[in-house]
Amino acid sequence: MIREMTEQDASRILEIYEMGLLTRNATFETRVPSWSDWDLNHLRHTRFVYEENGKVIGWLALSPVSQRKAYEGVAEVSVYLDTNHLGKGIGSLLMDKGIGSSEKEGIWTLFSSVFPENVATIKLHEKFGFRIIGTREKIAQMDGKWRDTLLLERRSSVIGI
Repeated sequence: MIREMTEQDASRILEIYEMGLLTRNATFETRVPSWSDWDLNHLRHTRFVYEENGKVIGWLALSPVSQRKAYEGVAEVSVYLDTNHLGKGIGSLLMDKGIGSSEKEGIWTLFSSVFPENVATIKLHEKFGFRIIGTREKIAQMDGKWRDTLLLERRSSVIGI
């Protein structure tokens, strides 16, 4: 079941985020933030969890890409799943819900930065109309190795651009 994220989900959200960190293919971040930092860095709307048997096993949230007024309709999407529940279509359910919500909230462009090695995440984004718009070559180091990221973008078909 998909539902809106609540503060009561905080510890589980951060636990799932840590699972992503440990894969070394989800983010350049190496430490789990405090809930207050996580909360501050994500938009108040379009925050969802997927719950199964009373346990959160995945989440989706949006972050602003800029504080500038001109970019208020552009957001970065994050989707994280419990690594014990991959390949079940949960990411697709969350992405579908997140896209619909983002458009209702006036988001005209969703953006994502993904490691090229993270093929499942790239396929998930492409399934929902994201397209690769570029590569940031050797954008940052992880574990002493320079890594690239692919930039993906999805323009709303609902909000006239």
